Amino acid sequence: MANKVKAIILTGNGTNCEMEMAHACKFAGADRYDIVHISELLYGEKRLSDYNFLNLPGGFLDGDDLGSAKAGANRFLHAPISGANDMLIEELLKFIDAGGLILGVCNGFQLMVKLGLLPALDNNFTKQSTTLTYNDSGRFEDRWVYLKSNEQSPCVFTRNLNLVYYPVRHGEGKFIPESKTVLNEIEKKNLVAFQYCTAEGNITMDYPANPNGSTQAIAGICNESGRLFGLMPHPEAFLHRTNHPRWTRETLPEKGQGLAIFKNAVSFIRGKNF
Repeated sequence: MANKVKAIILTGNGTNCEMEMAHACKFAGADRYDIVHISELLYGEKRLSDYNFLNLPGGFLDGDDLGSAKAGANRFLHAPISGANDMLIEELLKFIDAGGLILGVCNGFQLMVKLGLLPALDNNFTKQSTTLTYNDSGRFEDRWVYLKSNEQSPCVFTRNLNLVYYPVRHGEGKFIPESKTVLNEIEKKNLVAFQYCTAEGNITMDYPANPNGSTQAIAGICNESGRLFGLMPHPEAFLHRTNHPRWTRETLPEKGQGLAIFKNAVSFIRGKNF
């Protein structure tokens, strides 16, 4: 019997894309798609252990004070769960150890990076080794971009994808590793899942195709298991052809390209032994 897909979409303190992510989970076939405020986790009213697909949506956590998602990361690392002996980070690590999937989009990706969930080299999920910082343009970028997937990546979410078109909406999306050694490890292990590219699929550092100047045009990375994935572009914002900026002028499939990310997650969970 196939596993039930129980998605949790975390909200609170500045997220603004939780409804779209919940709709994406529903549209992809998840059995549950609960929008949960982080305070519900902190008060023990909801538990991550009741789910197997954690969604960290975009937004501006805590107004991006201390840098994008840094305050949110500190909350995860140091906040206790009321009425329990666990810290929130301990529950998160148990969720990962149990085989759960995590998807972080935009601010959610920034949160994963600041926590250390990505790239989590050597499975160290609390050591930050990369960051996402201010765009080279010095301004907020709101545009659509092409992404090239890495077919060698272990990423669960990008399986069977090649060239996709998603929107970006960020001021701090430039991916930077802390050292050349970290970058080499990321590349050697094929943890780069998406890179910015031209409409023809050629990876590029040129603006505006690369909207932020990310090192090696990196738009999204996963951990070594492929179950944890973060990206700056918004797949949940392209679920239907009418989300496309040229839908009135082009013949497009009914389903948007972003839906595949969530369908891959659902398919993986249904076929996995938890």
